[in-house]
Amino acid sequence: MILLVRLWVHEFLCHNESVNMPPHSSPISTTVSKVLDFAVVPGFSKIGFLIRKKLGGWSEISDFDLTGQTVVITGPTSGLGAEVARLLAPTGAKLILVGRNPQKLAATIAEIEPKCAAGKPEVVIAEMGDLAAVRRACVDIQKLTSHINVLVHNAGALLNSRQVSADGIEQTIASHVVGPYLMTSLLLPVLRDGRVVTVSSGGMYTKGIPDLRRGASLEMSADKYNGSQQYAIAKRVQVTLNEIWAERVAETEFVAMHPGWADTPGVQESIPGFRRVTAPILRSAREGADTIAWLSAVNALPGASGTFWCDREVWPIHKTSTTKKTDTPEARQLLWELLEEHCCL
Repeated sequence: MILLVRLWVHEFLCHNESVNMPPHSSPISTTVSKVLDFAVVPGFSKIGFLIRKKLGGWSEISDFDLTGQTVVITGPTSGLGAEVARLLAPTGAKLILVGRNPQKLAATIAEIEPKCAAGKPEVVIAEMGDLAAVRRACVDIQKLTSHINVLVHNAGALLNSRQVSADGIEQTIASHVVGPYLMTSLLLPVLRDGRVVTVSSGGMYTKGIPDLRRGASLEMSADKYNGSQQYAIAKRVQVTLNEIWAERVAETEFVAMHPGWADTPGVQESIPGFRRVTAPILRSAREGADTIAWLSAVNALPGASGTFWCDREVWPIHKTSTTKKTDTPEARQLLWELLEEHCCL
């Protein structure tokens, strides 16, 4: 079956060499994309990426000129974050890399510095799940620049066992939700007219917003803990917050995205069974990172603030009525208040 799918993609690409559709405008491209999305597996896999790229006539990230702009990337030492740094290096953007491991950051810089048109990237040390570290990082970032054009929230991991942050928060929620919320809040003064890009996941389609009004929590308890489900909850909350931020802060653009099924170290380590089954059709980390880099580079965002993206297209944030029912104004308000409480804002 997988071999047939791969042959189909190969034949499609080979026999459509003359196709050069402008992005976001071709009815054919839109229809094909919707069919791929509906089928899930081809849409989230390498298949969807290659077909949408071909039909969209995508420009290369290296073609963008970001001279004079500053891009902050969290989690830049492996997987999608490292690929975003590599993709943006030749654009002329000043890169500020935020990571928790000084040795890995040094190795990343040693690799990409020769490709960086704006010179050696700056480094800020922080664990995104540690709120004190996030506060220090925001101070350090504002010492390095007076304006941020793009803040990429990429840091985080899928954990197989329950861990707790230095602040007593389940680690997945701490690093994917609370830490980024705090960083965005503290950096808003230097993000005016800039953009925040949040790296979410298609896994968020499986979860709604936990019912906080009835005593539910964003954090799964130890006796019921499931790493993949906790990750999906965090990713759902990220996308919801992306919309709330857009409603509350008009002077900054907010976008979230999902990279499809990409072959990253996180996938290899956390869900090896999934990787084993889907290996032939997994996207490369570079393919998964493409839309992150594109959302960081494109000058006029071809969509509204608060939108959710995949493969350079706006996607819906709900696929089922079950998750949509949880997304109420009251749920959003309680979520916002919870995060303010966590961050003491």
